[in-house]
Amino acid sequence: MSAPALLAYTRTTAYRHDSIPAAVAALRTLGDFTVDATEDPAAFEAPLDAYAGVVFLSTSGEVLTPAGRERLAAYVESGGGFVGVHAAACTEYDWPYYGELLGARFDKHPAFQPGRALIEDHDHPATGHLPAVWEFTDEWYDFRTNPRGSVRVLVSADETSYDGGGMGADHPLAWCREQGAGRVFYTALGHADEAYDDPDFRAHLLGGITWATEAR
Repeated sequence: MSAPALLAYTRTTAYRHDSIPAAVAALRTLGDFTVDATEDPAAFEAPLDAYAGVVFLSTSGEVLTPAGRERLAAYVESGGGFVGVHAAACTEYDWPYYGELLGARFDKHPAFQPGRALIEDHDHPATGHLPAVWEFTDEWYDFRTNPRGSVRVLVSADETSYDGGGMGADHPLAWCREQGAGRVFYTALGHADEAYDDPDFRAHLLGGITWATEAR
């Protein structure tokens, strides 16, 4: 039996993260799946059924054609897995469905700095390995709306542990949800190259991908 395949999409039309090559390299070594990495929007104008999951790795801006949007939506609704990493929340602001799919949209972030992530739900493959308080260094994204209530929050940010937080005491940072017959996982972490060498973050990402692709 062949290994499941992932489509890793890294197109940017706004800010581009220097960590994208490290993210792709990490994805190729995380688990027992093959990875097709692309920045070509035409990849979404062909059938996506061969993929167990689609991963938006720090995409930004408008990255899909109208036909690609239709294909991606149909893929998830019919049971495909979708994973968003970091700047995936800075993507497709002009497509309302994408905001619903992901759960929230990026607003702003403070300076890159150490802080504390609080694990709210250990009963998930993305968080089961983590301590209750996870010391990490990242950009600690704020979102335009709080997704709690429409998503299953896995990790939240402790804004008392860093400077410049803008969401207050309730600050979701990683979550999962269902969309149609598909599954969606998002983590706001993953800004720097170093994250993709971090064993805890790698296991966090692998757990999210594993969960999201189980439905297919």
